[in-house]
Amino acid sequence: MRSAVVVGAGLGGLAVAGALARSGWRVTLLERADRVRPEPTAVVLWPNGVRALQVLGVGAGLDAIATPLPDGGIRRPDGHWLVQPRPTPADRMPVVVHREDLHDALIAGLGERVELRTGVAVDHVRADAAERPGVGWNGQFVEADLVVAADGTDSVLRRQLAPEAAVVSSGCAAWRAVIPWYRAPVPADKPVGGEVLGAGYRFVAASLGERGSSGASRRGGVYWVATAAGAPRPEPPQTQLALLQRWFAGWPAPIGELLAATEPADLVQQEIRELRPLPRSYGFPAGPGGVVLLGDAAHAMPPHLGQGACLAFEDAATLSSLLRESRLPDAVLAYDRVRRPRAATVVRQTRRMSAVLQTRGRLALRARDAALGTITPRLLSGAAATAATWRPPTP
Repeated sequence: MRSAVVVGAGLGGLAVAGALARSGWRVTLLERADRVRPEPTAVVLWPNGVRALQVLGVGAGLDAIATPLPDGGIRRPDGHWLVQPRPTPADRMPVVVHREDLHDALIAGLGERVELRTGVAVDHVRADAAERPGVGWNGQFVEADLVVAADGTDSVLRRQLAPEAAVVSSGCAAWRAVIPWYRAPVPADKPVGGEVLGAGYRFVAASLGERGSSGASRRGGVYWVATAAGAPRPEPPQTQLALLQRWFAGWPAPIGELLAATEPADLVQQEIRELRPLPRSYGFPAGPGGVVLLGDAAHAMPPHLGQGACLAFEDAATLSSLLRESRLPDAVLAYDRVRRPRAATVVRQTRRMSAVLQTRGRLALRARDAALGTITPRLLSGAAATAATWRPPTP
Protein backbone atom coordinates (compact mmCIF):
# COMPACT_ATOMS: atom_id res chain seq x y z
CA MET A 1 0.00 0.00 0.00
CA ARG A 2 1.36 3.40 -0.96
CA SER A 3 1.79 5.93 1.83
CA ALA A 4 1.62 9.71 2.08
CA VAL A 5 2.31 12.33 4.70
CA VAL A 6 0.20 15.49 4.41
CA VAL A 7 1.48 18.44 6.45
CA GLY A 8 -1.31 20.87 7.32
CA ALA A 9 -4.99 20.15 8.00
CA GLY A 10 -6.50 23.21 6.36
CA LEU A 11 -9.04 22.92 3.56
CA GLY A 12 -6.46 21.81 0.99
CA GLY A 13 -4.76 19.34 3.30
CA LEU A 14 -8.04 17.76 4.35
CA ALA A 15 -9.17 17.51 0.72
CA VAL A 16 -6.03 15.81 -0.57
CA ALA A 17 -5.75 13.50 2.45
CA GLY A 18 -9.30 12.24 1.92
CA ALA A 19 -8.82 11.85 -1.83
CA LEU A 20 -5.62 9.82 -1.41
CA ALA A 21 -7.24 7.62 1.23
CA ARG A 22 -10.19 6.90 -1.04
CA SER A 23 -7.69 5.86 -3.73
CA GLY A 24 -6.18 3.27 -1.43
CA TRP A 25 -3.31 5.23 0.10
CA ARG A 26 -2.38 5.10 3.78
CA VAL A 27 -2.23 8.74 4.87
CA THR A 28 -0.72 10.45 7.90
CA LEU A 29 -2.13 13.97 8.34
CA LEU A 30 -0.04 16.23 10.58
CA GLU A 31 -1.41 19.48 12.02
CA ARG A 32 0.55 22.05 14.03
CA ALA A 33 -2.43 23.21 16.11
CA ASP A 34 -3.72 21.21 19.05
CA ARG A 35 -7.05 20.76 17.30
CA VAL A 36 -8.36 21.03 13.75
CA ARG A 37 -10.64 24.04 13.81
CA PRO A 38 -11.64 26.30 10.89
CA GLU A 39 -12.22 30.04 11.04
CA PRO A 40 -15.87 30.88 11.81
CA THR A 41 -16.13 32.69 8.46
CA ALA A 42 -17.07 31.63 4.93
CA VAL A 43 -15.44 30.88 1.59
CA VAL A 44 -16.45 31.66 -1.99
CA LEU A 45 -16.19 28.76 -4.41
CA TRP A 46 -16.13 29.48 -8.12
CA PRO A 47 -17.06 26.75 -10.63
CA ASN A 48 -13.49 25.46 -10.72
CA GLY A 49 -13.53 24.93 -6.96
CA VAL A 50 -16.90 23.20 -7.09
CA ARG A 51 -15.74 20.98 -9.96
CA ALA A 52 -12.55 20.12 -8.06
CA LEU A 53 -14.56 19.09 -4.99
CA GLN A 54 -16.69 16.87 -7.21
CA VAL A 55 -13.55 15.22 -8.60
CA LEU A 56 -12.30 14.76 -5.04
CA GLY A 57 -15.49 12.93 -4.11
CA VAL A 58 -16.88 15.45 -1.64
CA GLY A 59 -19.14 17.45 -3.93
CA ALA A 60 -22.29 15.39 -3.48
CA GLY A 61 -23.45 17.24 -0.38
CA LEU A 62 -22.35 20.69 -1.51
CA ASP A 63 -25.85 21.76 -2.58
CA ALA A 64 -27.02 21.36 1.02
CA ILE A 65 -24.47 23.83 2.39
CA ALA A 66 -23.78 26.21 -0.51
CA THR A 67 -25.68 29.36 -1.52
CA PRO A 68 -25.49 30.82 -5.06
CA LEU A 69 -23.77 34.20 -5.21
CA PRO A 70 -25.19 36.32 -8.07
CA ASP A 71 -23.37 39.36 -9.40
CA GLY A 72 -24.29 42.25 -7.12
CA GLY A 73 -22.39 44.97 -8.97
CA ILE A 74 -20.01 47.60 -7.54
CA ARG A 75 -21.00 50.90 -5.94
CA ARG A 76 -19.20 53.93 -4.55
CA PRO A 77 -19.65 54.89 -0.88
CA ASP A 78 -22.25 57.46 -1.98
CA GLY A 79 -24.33 54.68 -3.56
CA HIS A 80 -23.51 55.60 -7.18
CA TRP A 81 -23.16 52.53 -9.40
CA LEU A 82 -19.69 51.97 -10.81
CA VAL A 83 -20.61 48.59 -12.31
CA GLN A 84 -24.26 47.57 -12.62
CA PRO A 85 -25.25 44.02 -11.61
CA ARG A 86 -25.21 41.66 -14.58
CA PRO A 87 -26.83 38.27 -15.15
CA THR A 88 -24.40 35.43 -14.53
CA PRO A 89 -24.59 32.21 -16.54
CA ALA A 90 -25.17 29.17 -14.36
CA ASP A 91 -21.80 27.68 -15.33
CA ARG A 92 -20.02 30.79 -14.04
CA MET A 93 -22.05 31.39 -10.88
CA PRO A 94 -19.98 31.15 -7.69
CA VAL A 95 -21.36 29.86 -4.41
CA VAL A 96 -20.59 30.83 -0.82
CA VAL A 97 -20.17 28.23 1.93
CA HIS A 98 -19.69 28.55 5.67
CA ARG A 99 -16.17 27.31 6.41
CA GLU A 100 -17.36 25.14 9.28
CA ASP A 101 -19.88 23.41 7.01
CA LEU A 102 -17.21 22.78 4.38
CA HIS A 103 -14.76 21.65 7.04
CA ASP A 104 -17.29 19.15 8.40
CA ALA A 105 -17.81 17.73 4.90
CA LEU A 106 -14.06 17.31 4.37
CA ILE A 107 -13.54 15.72 7.79
CA ALA A 108 -16.36 13.28 7.08
CA GLY A 109 -14.57 12.29 3.86
CA LEU A 110 -11.27 11.32 5.50
CA GLY A 111 -12.22 7.71 6.19
CA GLU A 112 -10.32 5.12 8.20
CA ARG A 113 -7.07 5.18 6.19
CA VAL A 114 -6.18 8.67 7.46
CA GLU A 115 -4.31 8.99 10.75
CA LEU A 116 -4.70 12.54 12.04
CA ARG A 117 -2.09 13.80 14.49
CA THR A 118 -2.44 17.25 16.04
CA GLY A 119 0.10 19.32 17.95
CA VAL A 120 2.84 18.28 15.51
CA ALA A 121 5.12 21.17 14.48
CA VAL A 122 7.02 19.77 11.50
CA ASP A 123 10.36 21.56 11.22
CA HIS A 124 12.18 19.85 8.35
CA VAL A 125 11.61 17.83 5.20
CA ARG A 126 13.81 15.34 3.39
CA ALA A 127 13.64 15.60 -0.38
CA ASP A 128 16.92 13.97 -1.38
CA ALA A 129 17.27 12.31 -4.75
CA ALA A 130 18.83 9.23 -3.16
CA GLU A 131 16.48 8.71 -0.22
CA ARG A 132 12.80 8.16 0.48
CA PRO A 133 11.05 11.45 1.35
CA GLY A 134 9.86 12.26 4.83
CA VAL A 135 9.34 14.93 7.48
CA GLY A 136 10.64 15.39 10.99
CA TRP A 137 9.82 17.18 14.21
CA ASN A 138 11.10 17.13 17.78
CA GLY A 139 13.43 14.21 17.18
CA GLN A 140 10.85 12.15 15.30
CA PHE A 141 10.82 11.33 11.59
CA VAL A 142 8.18 9.81 9.31
CA GLU A 143 8.93 8.46 5.84
CA ALA A 144 6.41 7.99 3.05
CA ASP A 145 6.20 7.58 -0.70
CA LEU A 146 4.79 11.09 -1.00
CA VAL A 147 4.94 14.23 1.15
CA VAL A 148 2.37 16.97 0.56
CA ALA A 149 3.28 20.39 1.96
CA ALA A 150 -0.12 21.98 2.64
CA ASP A 151 1.08 24.00 5.62
CA GLY A 152 -0.11 27.41 4.47
CA THR A 153 1.41 30.76 3.61
CA ASP A 154 4.12 30.43 6.27
CA SER A 155 5.01 26.92 5.11
CA VAL A 156 8.08 25.55 6.86
CA LEU A 157 8.53 22.97 4.12
CA ARG A 158 8.41 25.54 1.31
CA ARG A 159 11.07 27.65 3.00
CA GLN A 160 13.42 24.68 2.73
CA LEU A 161 12.37 23.50 -0.73
CA ALA A 162 11.86 26.87 -2.44
CA PRO A 163 13.61 29.58 -0.41
CA GLU A 164 13.32 32.01 -3.33
CA ALA A 165 9.58 32.42 -2.62
CA ALA A 166 9.15 35.22 -0.07
CA VAL A 167 6.04 36.08 1.95
CA VAL A 168 5.27 39.79 1.59
CA SER A 169 2.45 42.05 2.70
CA SER A 170 -0.14 43.05 0.10
CA GLY A 171 -0.51 46.39 1.82
CA CYS A 172 -3.90 45.93 3.40
CA ALA A 173 -5.76 44.13 6.17
CA ALA A 174 -9.08 42.29 6.09
CA TRP A 175 -11.85 41.76 8.62
CA ARG A 176 -14.32 38.91 8.14
CA ALA A 177 -17.40 37.85 10.02
CA VAL A 178 -20.47 35.66 9.73
CA ILE A 179 -23.57 37.03 11.41
CA PRO A 180 -25.60 33.95 12.44
CA TRP A 181 -29.03 33.58 10.90
CA TYR A 182 -30.80 34.40 14.19
CA ARG A 183 -28.97 37.77 14.43
CA ALA A 184 -28.93 38.69 10.75
CA PRO A 185 -30.47 42.13 10.15
CA VAL A 186 -31.88 41.09 6.76
CA PRO A 187 -34.23 38.19 5.98
CA ALA A 188 -32.35 34.93 5.47
CA ASP A 189 -34.07 34.32 2.14
CA LYS A 190 -33.26 37.82 0.80
CA PRO A 191 -30.12 37.82 -1.39
CA VAL A 192 -27.34 40.03 -0.05
CA GLY A 193 -24.43 40.62 -2.35
CA GLY A 194 -22.28 43.05 -4.24
CA GLU A 195 -19.48 45.29 -3.11
CA VAL A 196 -18.81 48.91 -2.31
CA LEU A 197 -15.47 50.41 -3.22
CA GLY A 198 -13.93 53.54 -1.73
CA ALA A 199 -10.48 55.10 -1.39
CA GLY A 200 -8.48 52.22 0.04
CA TYR A 201 -11.60 50.64 1.57
CA ARG A 202 -13.82 47.84 0.30
CA PHE A 203 -16.88 46.08 1.70
CA VAL A 204 -18.36 42.85 0.32
CA ALA A 205 -21.38 40.96 1.67
CA ALA A 206 -23.01 37.64 0.78
CA SER A 207 -26.01 35.72 2.06
CA LEU A 208 -25.41 32.23 3.41
CA GLY A 209 -29.10 31.45 3.16
CA GLU A 210 -31.40 29.94 5.71
CA ARG A 211 -30.29 27.47 8.30
CA GLY A 212 -30.77 23.85 7.20
CA SER A 213 -33.99 22.22 8.34
CA SER A 214 -31.97 19.61 10.22
CA GLY A 215 -30.12 22.34 12.11
CA ALA A 216 -26.78 20.91 10.97
CA SER A 217 -26.74 20.82 7.18
CA ARG A 218 -26.30 24.60 6.80
CA ARG A 219 -25.41 27.20 9.41
CA GLY A 220 -26.91 30.13 7.49
CA GLY A 221 -26.56 33.85 8.12
CA VAL A 222 -24.76 36.70 6.35
CA TYR A 223 -21.04 36.80 5.54
CA TRP A 224 -19.16 40.05 5.10
CA VAL A 225 -15.58 41.09 4.37
CA ALA A 226 -14.09 44.56 4.85
CA THR A 227 -10.61 45.53 3.68
CA ALA A 228 -8.60 48.66 4.41
CA ALA A 229 -5.18 49.81 3.27
CA GLY A 230 -2.49 49.53 5.90
CA ALA A 231 -1.36 47.07 8.54
CA PRO A 232 -3.61 45.03 10.87
CA ARG A 233 -4.89 46.86 13.95
CA PRO A 234 -3.48 45.85 17.37
CA GLU A 235 -6.59 46.90 19.32
CA PRO A 236 -9.02 44.38 20.86
CA PRO A 237 -11.92 43.20 18.65
CA GLN A 238 -14.43 45.55 20.27
CA THR A 239 -12.27 48.57 19.37
CA GLN A 240 -11.64 47.20 15.87
CA LEU A 241 -15.38 46.85 15.32
CA ALA A 242 -15.91 50.43 16.43
CA LEU A 243 -13.23 51.53 13.94
CA LEU A 244 -14.97 49.65 11.14
CA GLN A 245 -18.26 51.31 12.01
CA ARG A 246 -16.56 54.72 11.84
CA TRP A 247 -14.72 53.98 8.58
CA PHE A 248 -17.85 52.71 6.83
CA ALA A 249 -20.34 55.17 8.32
CA GLY A 250 -22.70 56.49 5.68
CA TRP A 251 -21.95 53.72 3.19
CA PRO A 252 -24.95 52.14 1.41
CA ALA A 253 -27.28 49.76 3.21
CA PRO A 254 -27.05 47.17 4.57
CA ILE A 255 -23.41 47.85 5.57
CA GLY A 256 -24.31 49.83 8.69
CA GLU A 257 -26.90 47.26 9.73
CA LEU A 258 -24.45 44.38 9.22
CA LEU A 259 -21.74 46.03 11.32
CA ALA A 260 -24.26 46.88 14.04
CA ALA A 261 -25.39 43.23 14.16
CA THR A 262 -21.80 41.96 14.37
CA GLU A 263 -20.41 41.09 17.78
CA PRO A 264 -16.68 41.38 18.62
CA ALA A 265 -16.46 37.59 18.97
CA ASP A 266 -17.59 37.24 15.33
CA LEU A 267 -14.68 39.30 14.02
CA VAL A 268 -11.62 37.68 12.38
CA GLN A 269 -8.79 40.05 11.41
CA GLN A 270 -6.12 39.03 8.93
CA GLU A 271 -3.16 40.69 7.25
CA ILE A 272 -3.35 40.02 3.51
CA ARG A 273 -0.09 38.50 2.36
CA GLU A 274 1.18 36.81 -0.75
CA LEU A 275 4.16 35.01 -2.26
CA ARG A 276 6.49 37.13 -4.40
CA PRO A 277 7.99 35.51 -6.37
CA LEU A 278 6.16 32.20 -6.64
CA PRO A 279 8.24 29.03 -6.12
CA ARG A 280 10.27 27.92 -9.13
CA SER A 281 8.87 24.41 -8.71
CA TYR A 282 5.86 22.75 -7.07
CA GLY A 283 7.23 19.21 -7.34
CA PHE A 284 10.45 17.73 -5.95
CA PRO A 285 11.31 14.11 -6.83
CA ALA A 286 12.95 12.28 -3.93
CA GLY A 287 14.19 8.71 -4.21
CA PRO A 288 11.30 6.55 -5.40
CA GLY A 289 8.75 9.23 -4.45
CA GLY A 290 8.62 12.98 -3.99
CA VAL A 291 7.36 16.13 -2.29
CA VAL A 292 4.78 18.61 -3.63
CA LEU A 293 3.57 22.06 -2.58
CA LEU A 294 -0.20 22.55 -2.36
CA GLY A 295 -2.55 25.46 -1.62
CA ASP A 296 -1.22 28.63 0.01
CA ALA A 297 2.14 26.93 0.52
CA ALA A 298 2.47 27.03 -3.27
CA HIS A 299 0.63 30.19 -4.35
CA ALA A 300 -0.62 32.40 -1.50
CA MET A 301 -2.35 35.44 -3.03
CA PRO A 302 -4.74 38.25 -2.08
CA PRO A 303 -8.39 37.14 -1.85
CA HIS A 304 -9.75 39.72 -4.31
CA LEU A 305 -10.87 37.13 -6.89
CA GLY A 306 -11.87 34.46 -4.37
CA GLN A 307 -9.52 31.86 -5.83
CA GLY A 308 -7.37 30.80 -2.86
CA ALA A 309 -9.43 27.81 -1.73
CA CYS A 310 -10.44 27.02 -5.31
CA LEU A 311 -6.82 26.66 -6.41
CA ALA A 312 -6.06 24.49 -3.37
CA PHE A 313 -8.90 22.14 -4.36
CA GLU A 314 -7.64 22.19 -7.96
CA ASP A 315 -4.19 21.21 -6.67
CA ALA A 316 -5.65 18.33 -4.68
CA ALA A 317 -7.83 17.10 -7.56
CA THR A 318 -4.95 17.32 -10.05
CA LEU A 319 -2.53 15.50 -7.77
CA SER A 320 -4.96 12.70 -6.98
CA SER A 321 -5.78 12.28 -10.68
CA LEU A 322 -2.13 12.17 -11.72
CA LEU A 323 -1.29 9.65 -9.02
CA ARG A 324 -3.96 7.31 -10.36
CA GLU A 325 -2.45 7.45 -13.83
CA SER A 326 1.29 7.83 -13.28
CA ARG A 327 3.92 6.33 -11.05
CA LEU A 328 6.00 8.26 -8.61
CA PRO A 329 8.11 10.32 -9.15
CA ASP A 330 6.70 10.94 -12.66
CA ALA A 331 3.43 12.15 -11.13
CA VAL A 332 5.35 14.70 -9.06
CA LEU A 333 7.00 16.13 -12.17
CA ALA A 334 3.68 16.15 -14.04
CA TYR A 335 2.02 17.97 -11.12
CA ASP A 336 4.62 20.73 -11.36
CA ARG A 337 4.20 21.04 -15.14
CA VAL A 338 0.40 21.32 -14.84
CA ARG A 339 -0.07 23.40 -11.70
CA ARG A 340 2.65 26.05 -11.89
CA PRO A 341 1.46 27.75 -15.11
CA ARG A 342 -2.15 27.55 -13.91
CA ALA A 343 -1.33 29.18 -10.57
CA ALA A 344 0.77 31.86 -12.26
CA THR A 345 -2.17 32.85 -14.48
CA VAL A 346 -4.59 33.21 -11.57
CA VAL A 347 -2.05 35.07 -9.43
CA ARG A 348 -1.40 37.49 -12.29
CA GLN A 349 -5.14 38.20 -12.62
CA THR A 350 -5.41 38.68 -8.86
CA ARG A 351 -2.55 41.17 -8.77
CA ARG A 352 -4.13 43.20 -11.56
CA MET A 353 -7.36 43.31 -9.58
CA SER A 354 -5.42 44.35 -6.45
CA ALA A 355 -4.00 47.33 -8.33
CA VAL A 356 -7.53 48.42 -9.28
CA LEU A 357 -9.04 47.92 -5.82
CA GLN A 358 -6.27 49.61 -3.83
CA THR A 359 -6.23 52.87 -5.81
CA ARG A 360 -5.91 55.96 -3.61
CA GLY A 361 -5.63 59.70 -4.20
CA ARG A 362 -8.25 62.01 -5.69
CA LEU A 363 -7.03 62.05 -9.29
CA ALA A 364 -6.26 58.33 -9.32
CA LEU A 365 -9.72 57.59 -7.89
CA ARG A 366 -11.42 59.68 -10.55
CA ALA A 367 -9.51 57.83 -13.26
CA ARG A 368 -10.29 54.47 -11.66
CA ASP A 369 -13.99 55.20 -11.27
CA ALA A 370 -14.24 56.45 -14.84
CA ALA A 371 -12.58 53.32 -16.19
CA LEU A 372 -13.99 50.80 -13.74
CA GLY A 373 -17.04 49.98 -15.84
CA THR A 374 -14.68 48.78 -18.57
CA ILE A 375 -11.67 47.48 -16.66
CA THR A 376 -13.31 45.50 -13.87
CA PRO A 377 -15.84 43.59 -16.00
CA ARG A 378 -13.02 42.64 -18.36
CA LEU A 379 -10.86 41.44 -15.47
CA LEU A 380 -13.74 39.63 -13.81
CA SER A 381 -14.85 38.07 -17.10
CA GLY A 382 -11.33 36.80 -17.68
CA ALA A 383 -11.17 35.42 -14.16
CA ALA A 384 -14.62 33.86 -14.50
CA ALA A 385 -13.59 32.24 -17.79
CA THR A 386 -10.43 30.92 -16.18
CA ALA A 387 -12.51 29.45 -13.37
CA ALA A 388 -15.25 28.07 -15.58
CA THR A 389 -12.97 26.31 -18.06
CA TRP A 390 -10.75 24.41 -15.63
CA ARG A 391 -10.84 20.64 -15.87
CA PRO A 392 -8.72 18.07 -14.02
CA PRO A 393 -6.12 16.24 -16.13
CA THR A 394 -7.46 13.29 -18.10
CA PRO A 395 -5.60 10.03 -18.77
